[in-house]
This record gives sequence, structure tokens and C-alpha cells, in this order.
Amino acid sequence: MYIALVAVHILAAMVWVGGLLFLSLVLAPLIRSQTTAPEFMALFRSAALRFRVVAWAAIGILLITGPMLLSERGIALTAPSSWPDLVRLKLALVGVLLVLTVLHDLVLGPRVSHAVAIPEASRTAWEHLIVRTARWLPRISLLLALAVVIAAVVLARD
Repeated sequence: MYIALVAVHILAAMVWVGGLLFLSLVLAPLIRSQTTAPEFMALFRSAALRFRVVAWAAIGILLITGPMLLSERGIALTAPSSWPDLVRLKLALVGVLLVLTVLHDLVLGPRVSHAVAIPEASRTAWEHLIVRTARWLPRISLLLALAVVIAAVVLARD
């Protein structure tokens, strides 16, 4: 059972982090280089919305399998003070990553869609800030996701 849980957990993490890598390192730079073609922006939005569904499914799987794996390793879920420091660090990183993901998907996403529909010269300072934040938030999330992966690798070695 433990090996199956590890495999599912790793697969879900690969899907989430791999999608973040693809969007950030492949698709977003392609879109930025094609500013004159609105169909490229539409492609990016469609891909991002499709990935959002896949990512949240992966997150759900991670949130189910993670506690199960801790329990399988003999780490009492009801006693956080007894958790190893690395487990606390990984869970803190995951918590921040989840907050940033919710912020990006449910708060900034709809506002960015509205802001980018306005010509840049007509945007308010707030709309410019939203667009800039929406560009950096996924990058920060990607770095956090990679930190979670590193923490998981170190934790697996224990």
C-alpha cells in the first residue's frame, strides 16, 4: 500500500509541478514574444484554464495522499509538535503554495482578464499592479513548488 501511495503522490506532484514548469518556461515566453497575435494570448488563456482543472485535481490527490503517507511513516497527524522539522517546513511551503494558487486562480485571474482587455494606456494604476502581480505570482509559486520537491526528496532519504 505504501509504494502505491508514494507512486500516486509523486505522479500528482509531477503533474502539478510539470505543468507549472511548462506554462512558465515554455508557453508564457512564447506568448510574450508574440504580442501582436491575439490568438496566441487566447491559446495561453485556454491552456491555463485547462491546466487549472488538472492542477486542482493533482492538488486534491496530494492533499489526500500526503497525510496518508505521513501516517504510514508513523508520524502522528494529531501531534504537529512531534513532527520532524523537515515535515513542518514542507507543509509550510505547501500551505503558502496553496494560498498563492488560490490567490492566482480565484482572485487575480478574473481581474487580470478584465485588465488586459483594457488598452494599456487606459489602465488604472491598480490594473497595472494586478497585471504585474499576475506575471510574478506564478514564478514565485514555481520556486516554492520546486522547494517542496527538494524537501520531499530530502524527506524520502530519512
